[in-house]
Amino acid sequence: MEHVDEVGEHVLERADVPDGVVVGVDGSASSLRALRAAAEEARLRGCALHVVRAWTLRTAPRPPDCPPGAVPSLAEYSDYVREQTEELVTEQLGAEPGIPVRVHAIHSPSPQGLIAASTHAALLVVGHRGRGGFAGLVLGSVADQCVRHARCPVLVVRPNI
Repeated sequence: MEHVDEVGEHVLERADVPDGVVVGVDGSASSLRALRAAAEEARLRGCALHVVRAWTLRTAPRPPDCPPGAVPSLAEYSDYVREQTEELVTEQLGAEPGIPVRVHAIHSPSPQGLIAASTHAALLVVGHRGRGGFAGLVLGSVADQCVRHARCPVLVVRPNI
C-alpha cells in the first residue's frame, strides 16, 4: 500500500518500501541503465528490487483510451503509468528476473518520492540525468537531490563513455 502525505495544498504519495534496492525509473535511457544496475545490485544482495516511477500531471503520459477533450482522472493516470512502468521492467529484466520486483507508481515529484522511498532501503539507484534538466550538469537535479538527501547509500549510474 502506498502512503499519502499532505504538503500544503498538495497530496503526495510515497512508496511503501520496507527494505531492498530502490531505483527511480522515468523511461529515459539513463533510468533504464539505472534499472539494470539496480537489478544486479538486488541479485548480489539477495533482496527485493523496488522500481519507483514518481509522476506528476506534467510528466505522466496521457492514457490512450481517454477520449479527446476529456481529462483523465488521477486514478487513470496512475494506472497507465504503472502499466507502462511494468512493461519497461519486463522489457529490461525479462518476465522472470530471478528477484522479487515491485513497481510503485506514485503521484509525487521525483526527488521527494525517491528520497522518501530511501528511508528503509539498502541502496537507492538513479540515472545521471533523466527527462528534463540541463545537458551541461554533472548530475541531473533528481540525482543531485538524492545524493544530498537520501537516507541510504546512492548509486548514480553514468552512461557508457
